[in-house]
Amino acid sequence: MSDARLALADGSVFEGRAVGAPGHAGGEVVFNTSMTGYQEMLTDPSYAGQLLTLTYPMIGNYGVDAAVEESGQIQPRGLIVREVAPVASHPRAASDLATFLAERGVVAIDGIDTRAVTRRIRQHGVMLGVITTDPPEAALERVRALPDYDGIDWAAQVTTEEGYGWGSFARANDLRPAVEPRANKAVAGEGLGARRKVALIDGGVKRNIMRSLTARNCDITVLPIDATAEDVLALEPSGVLWSPGPGDPQVQNFQVEEARKLIGAVPLFGICLGHQVIARALGAGTFKLPFGHRGANHPVRDARTGTVTITSQNHGYAVDPEGLAASAEVSHVNLNDGTVEALTMRSEPVMTIQYHSEASPGPLDSMGMFDRFVELMATAEGTA
Repeated sequence: MSDARLALADGSVFEGRAVGAPGHAGGEVVFNTSMTGYQEMLTDPSYAGQLLTLTYPMIGNYGVDAAVEESGQIQPRGLIVREVAPVASHPRAASDLATFLAERGVVAIDGIDTRAVTRRIRQHGVMLGVITTDPPEAALERVRALPDYDGIDWAAQVTTEEGYGWGSFARANDLRPAVEPRANKAVAGEGLGARRKVALIDGGVKRNIMRSLTARNCDITVLPIDATAEDVLALEPSGVLWSPGPGDPQVQNFQVEEARKLIGAVPLFGICLGHQVIARALGAGTFKLPFGHRGANHPVRDARTGTVTITSQNHGYAVDPEGLAASAEVSHVNLNDGTVEALTMRSEPVMTIQYHSEASPGPLDSMGMFDRFVELMATAEGTA
């Protein structure tokens, strides 16, 4: 492998080795602390426009398997790791990580002291960076030429171009079975109860969201992020799910207005970016976190019951509850920093979560949020 380097906007340069595709990659440098799930992270659209640093020291030891991909492509601009495993050992591995990156045209670097990179981001906040084989000064020039991450509508870049039905898409493209729901008497009835139509607004959706809804007897139509409230209601859905996605929620003014039109008209469930969009529609603000929440061990407390759940998270922005409508309340908080993790409305069928109930990667402790959404739809229909 040839020499390569990671240059950061604060002027620091880290030496390493080029992995994956040749070339240069620039973007916002972030880190994720998950020990496993590198392929799920690499195919998570919420990493669009970013350079993903993985803190676990060896990445790629169990290879890659198309069945665990969360979208159709690698989403980060580049990957930063301490060591790419030279051998992939798993019965389902179809390839190794370095080959996977090269075939998908993704630039990566290993041999990096990822602890030092992570400490720098924790101390100074996320910053722009470049992976390159250029000499240090030329690398820093590339960093200085990068556009600001926050001003770009990344969700518009990863959304579907056209609407589609998940059932037919999954049969043709998805290799992983749906995640089975836990027993839930409130929604089960006879078997899994009535089939429900869900309109899913795609701002960067992960496939395990659709798998999880399918396992709960939902028929899903995926719509692009520029779908209007009229487009959504024309489907006559039982409920609407706003997906996760990348970028600053402050650029999603159009979807905030459309969300306002849907509140009270149909049950709503927002995840991550969807949570932030609905929060803004309810009068709350949003702000950028210093270095985000990205990992599989974030403790979240239900403010109503005191129950603590370990969650999977991937976001760089959070909701500011000041200005939140009196009809809404904060239902969950992050135990690490006290930030808002979920909202609910007192009189309307609306629920949101900042974390990833679909996991992939991470714990499945929060899968019950999909059951709650089904309950919300059943109650609105008078069938609960």
